[in-house]
Amino acid sequence: MSSTTTSWPSLRVADWTATRETLHMWTQIVGKIRMAHAPLLNHWWQVTLYVGPRGLTTSAVPFGTGAFEIELDLLGHRLEVRSSDGGALGFGLAPMPVAEFYGKVLDVLGRLGVSAPIRPHPNEVDPAIPFAEDHTHASYDAEAATLFWRQLLQANRVIGEFRSHFVGKVSPVHFFWGGMDLACTRFSGRTAPPHPGGVPNCGDWVMVEGYSRELSSCGFWPGGGEEGAFYSYSYPAPDGFAEAPVGPDGAFYSADFQQFLLPYEIARAAPDPDRAVAEFLRTTYAAAADLGRWDRSALEDDPLRWA
Repeated sequence: MSSTTTSWPSLRVADWTATRETLHMWTQIVGKIRMAHAPLLNHWWQVTLYVGPRGLTTSAVPFGTGAFEIELDLLGHRLEVRSSDGGALGFGLAPMPVAEFYGKVLDVLGRLGVSAPIRPHPNEVDPAIPFAEDHTHASYDAEAATLFWRQLLQANRVIGEFRSHFVGKVSPVHFFWGGMDLACTRFSGRTAPPHPGGVPNCGDWVMVEGYSRELSSCGFWPGGGEEGAFYSYSYPAPDGFAEAPVGPDGAFYSADFQQFLLPYEIARAAPDPDRAVAEFLRTTYAAAADLGRWDRSALEDDPLRWA
C-alpha cells in the first residue's frame, strides 16, 4: 500500500478490506442519524454524506430549532459532533468494533442533547449484523482511511466539474453510505418504470423511490478495479447502451455490474487523470442521453457562459 499523498494516490482494494468494511459500517451509523432528522428529499438525497476538506460530513442536520453536524475526520482521525448551540464533542478513530463505535456515537450525541432514533442495523449488505452486536468489524488502518478520502477528494472534484455542465435536474455529488460510493445523477425529466428492487437488506420501496425518474448516474466506489473504479449507468438502460463506444482506453461495460467501469488505477496512471475521468463521464452520459433521446439542448449548458 502506497503512503503517497500525491493528488491521485494509489490504494489497492485488497490491502484495506477489513478497514473498508469497518468504515462502511461507521458511515452507515452516521448516515442513519442524519436520515432520522432530515426531511425526505427526492431519491433519498437527504441521507447522504459529503466529501469535506478533512473527511466525510453530514453537513448541517436540522434538530429542533437548531442544527448539528457529524464529521468523520479521516485526516486527523476523529469523529466530531458540533451543534449550533456551541456544543462540540468527539473521540479518536482507532481500531474498535462497530459495537463500540456505535456506543461512543450515542454517548456523544446524548451528552449534546441530540436524539438518535435510528434502525440500528446496516442496509445493502449481507449479513446485516446489528450495530450493537457487531464485534466482527473492528479494523481501522489510519493510512488507508486517509488515502481513501484522498481518492474521494479527487473524484468529488472532477465529478463536480462534470456536474456543472448540466442545467436540468441533477443531484449533488454525494456519498451514499448504503453502497459506500460517491455519486452524481442527472435526470431526463421523464418518469421511469418501477425499479425491481432486490438489494440485500433494503426494502424494494427504497429502490422505487431512488429510481423513480429516468436517469444517468456516475460515481466512484472502492470496487470494480484493483484500486476502485469510476462507474456510469443508466436507468432504464436504453437499447444499445452496453455496446456504445466510450472512452478512454481501458473503460469497459461490465455485464456483472450492468454499468460502464473505468478502473481507478487506469485513470491514476493516465498522463492527465482529470481528462481521462472527464472523458469517461462525458462519453458514457452521451451514450445514455443520445440512445435514450434526452432533450440535451434544454438540459445542458456551458458553465463558462458568463465568463
